[in-house]
Amino acid sequence: MKDEVETNNAVYKTLLESTKAIPWKIDWKTMTFAYIGPQIETLLGWSRSSWVSVNDWAERMHPEDREKVVAFCVAQSQAGTDHEADYRALTAAGDYVWIRDVVHVMRHADGEVEALIGFMFDISERKKAEEELIRLQKQLEEYSYKDGLTGVANRRMFDSVLDVEWANARRTHQPLSLILLDIDYFKQYNDHYGHIQGDDCLKSVGQLLAAAASRPRDLIGRFGGEEFVLILPETDGAAAKRVAEHCRKLIHEQCIPHSNSDVASLLTISLGVGTIIPQQHDQPLAFIEAVDKLLYRAKQTGRNRVEAAQWGIEDAVELRSTKPA
Repeated sequence: MKDEVETNNAVYKTLLESTKAIPWKIDWKTMTFAYIGPQIETLLGWSRSSWVSVNDWAERMHPEDREKVVAFCVAQSQAGTDHEADYRALTAAGDYVWIRDVVHVMRHADGEVEALIGFMFDISERKKAEEELIRLQKQLEEYSYKDGLTGVANRRMFDSVLDVEWANARRTHQPLSLILLDIDYFKQYNDHYGHIQGDDCLKSVGQLLAAAASRPRDLIGRFGGEEFVLILPETDGAAAKRVAEHCRKLIHEQCIPHSNSDVASLLTISLGVGTIIPQQHDQPLAFIEAVDKLLYRAKQTGRNRVEAAQWGIEDAVELRSTKPA
């Protein structure tokens, strides 16, 4: 019988020490390691003899993980609940390896905790895959809200942000400004210089406009084709016109040739600027349409100019225009 027990123990030990998982046992009363598999040396580089108490386990945990993981494991163990914990373990070489500890709580007949036994699994590759998946998901989400050509926000992002800022402006009674702008005679630009250079032109315009939307909540987006849009929260009519004029000058100063333009030999833009303090009966779509009409007016009255209007609390409309200097 004794020989059979010894044989079985030898078999179990061989099985434990041949697996990639690292078996271990902690005596609950003394909080010391009763056993840890030799695989620990291969994985982390620490000798088996250096794993004396739970302090050795805790101290070899990444500082960002330590407090949360230790508190969780102690609480679960005290409650007699089997559990799992993921954390980064320090190697003897100074690197970190992602570990998943699967813990079983052994209890005496009276229910008191006797020991903890478990396995450490190396989940570094799984974590890398998870992190890569998260990165790709974030990238996909980012792409879903970005215009693929210019890198600025797309129409979907514009709609989402406008809804949020519209609600905020209506709640706080703060002005909200919108700038719609169009590249003058862009079809003729494409016809003359080709679509590849036309795409480069759109990219340049998008980058220049992004520089004009300098505050964290300002948004520059591509509205469609050669048309761009800026959302300027908490911006009154005068400030919005200054931003619009700054945009117009930025494009002019870039000196992008446009020999087929009827306005100038360089690329120019036309802009419509609207400012409103939204009331309960106002709707974002109607506001966009009103600003689009201002852009149309800018194009009909000579291009390379800004047309602006603002709607106050009493819905008084004040039309203004600025011509290039």
